[in-house]
Amino acid sequence: MKRNAAKLGDGTPWVGVNYWSRTGGPLMWRDYRTDVIDEELRTMRDHGITLTRSFFYWPDFMPAENTLDDQLVAHYDDFLDRHHALGMTTIPTFIVGHMSGQNWDPAWRDGRDIFSDPSFVAQQEWYVRTLGARWKDHPAVAGWLLTNEIPIYGHWQSRGIGTIDADAVTAWAKTLIDALRDVGAHQPVSVGDGAWGVEITGADNGFRIRDLEPLIDFHGPHVYRMETDEVRQHLGAAFICELLGPIGGKPVIMEEFGLTSDYVSEENAAHYYRQILHNTLLAGATGWIPWNNTDYDELWHQEPYSHHPFEMHFGLTDDQGRPKEQLREVKRFTEVLRAVDAPRLRRADTRIALVVSSFLEKPYPFTQPEDHTSVFAHTRQAYVAAREADLPVGVAREADGLPDDCALYLLPSAKQLTAPGWRHLLARAEAGATVYASYYVGEHHVQRGSWWPKLDETFGVVKQLRYGLTDPIEDDEVRVTFTRDFGGIGAGEELVFPVAGTEHSRTYLPVEPNGAEVLATDAHGRPFLLSHARGTGRVVLCTYPVEHMAALTPRVNPEPTWRLYAALAAEAGVAPDVTVDDPRVLVGRMEHEDGRSFVWFVSQHAEPLTVKPRVAGGTLRDLTGQRFPAVELFPYGVVVTELTRD
Repeated sequence: MKRNAAKLGDGTPWVGVNYWSRTGGPLMWRDYRTDVIDEELRTMRDHGITLTRSFFYWPDFMPAENTLDDQLVAHYDDFLDRHHALGMTTIPTFIVGHMSGQNWDPAWRDGRDIFSDPSFVAQQEWYVRTLGARWKDHPAVAGWLLTNEIPIYGHWQSRGIGTIDADAVTAWAKTLIDALRDVGAHQPVSVGDGAWGVEITGADNGFRIRDLEPLIDFHGPHVYRMETDEVRQHLGAAFICELLGPIGGKPVIMEEFGLTSDYVSEENAAHYYRQILHNTLLAGATGWIPWNNTDYDELWHQEPYSHHPFEMHFGLTDDQGRPKEQLREVKRFTEVLRAVDAPRLRRADTRIALVVSSFLEKPYPFTQPEDHTSVFAHTRQAYVAAREADLPVGVAREADGLPDDCALYLLPSAKQLTAPGWRHLLARAEAGATVYASYYVGEHHVQRGSWWPKLDETFGVVKQLRYGLTDPIEDDEVRVTFTRDFGGIGAGEELVFPVAGTEHSRTYLPVEPNGAEVLATDAHGRPFLLSHARGTGRVVLCTYPVEHMAALTPRVNPEPTWRLYAALAAEAGVAPDVTVDDPRVLVGRMEHEDGRSFVWFVSQHAEPLTVKPRVAGGTLRDLTGQRFPAVELFPYGVVVTELTRD
């Protein structure tokens, strides 16, 4: 199974920053100070940042229909020239009606719908066409973005969910992108919507990624997740990159991420940046544009900062232009990219598939909202567990058709999979693969149960279910004992899983084996894990929704699902070449086109530690070529090594 790490242009990663000058934030073009802009750009460049994302504040740039502000346009001419003089480039963003907790209309909008009113769409088309034609040949233009987070501008109360028409959005995007292309703008283009569509979140905001994908050149996620678990937080953006990668195989650019210094210490801000940068690289991202370049303390009286004061402090520098530790972290990241020759890196193919049910994104009839959103939560938690087991897992979206070339398929706490999807997985088992699935009935009472056809015959069991009733998990934790050795878990070894869920979902599957082998039992002697031969492969059933329960539990990771996944990989013959015993040290790997292999060690520990990796058929060396048997990691640290074959 191939894993996406597509690149733009010559393959050089985009390392940039979202840019407003501290002289005015969104109103910087009114008070355009070239000396400050030069200083700000030089500071970014000196820390490895060679690209900005810049913004046309719409009410100012287009004060009336079919009208541009000539002075502001001239300021942007100068802005581009200053980028070029410093060897930098920028991504102009056209329709900026939303920013940092504030929406702004141009004075002439007059309540017209953004996406479907013909006269208003025509004005946007003219705007994009005119500015695109002016700057299409400027060497400082690296790409184009239509908007900034326009679902929020379209309907801020709902963020577009259920209120924005998807057909209108797609037609609108095509009109604007066609306008750019018609005037000869050849650079990469995307929408700037944040990639919050139903294919990622399970909730339809009108910006359907599959509909927009044929029009764009890259996916641009905006990720500002807040979690109750540290490892989920550090891998949250990476999982979104994994979900986006299979959709058209387009490059994934981390178009926005970051944090306000009002929420976090500078040391912990640097830790967060380090984790996001390296984990998304390992998940296939090939560009990073954090929010944003500077703080805005002098703009305390100006909206949006007057009512959202925390928005003043997302900067990589403070309000005087002094670098924060997170900017130094970006610089260190660019040094790693140079050392490993990132333009020529790729992700190795994998034989381990994390199956994403098509119920995440497909509007199947007579389903409930939780049926869709739970898929995201469960597969993300499974991704965390797989990374803790150091498995090079690939995301396989059922909606795209499941791959045929994997040895292990993981189906985590999935209430629903289509009948063709089940047939495909069973065919893979018949052909020699291991297919794992965990039982889950859903979070609500509507058609409560796993929609799994022929559960008994599939898994070699006899289910003991009663219609309309659940079998609640009454213990505060699930204590599991293995009845035989299984992929590195010894007979008699005990694992303890957290318990969580609603009155519906906190449910296990009572079964009796009927051809299946019981691998592990719960504290009451009931089957917890069973293996059933199918052809030359097997299916493995977990009778508890372990991924669902972990996904709902604060501060849970690492929890024992990683042990289960590591054992499944060992039994399926796809154990990783490099691994460590500590699940809070994540191991990832990338390959150079010249045959070299680089291995990342990413710590989830708040304290320094040393780990001794297990390496199959090779030797680890640092990037200067020196051998070392152990990896020393500082708090939340990252070490990159080269794997050389003996």
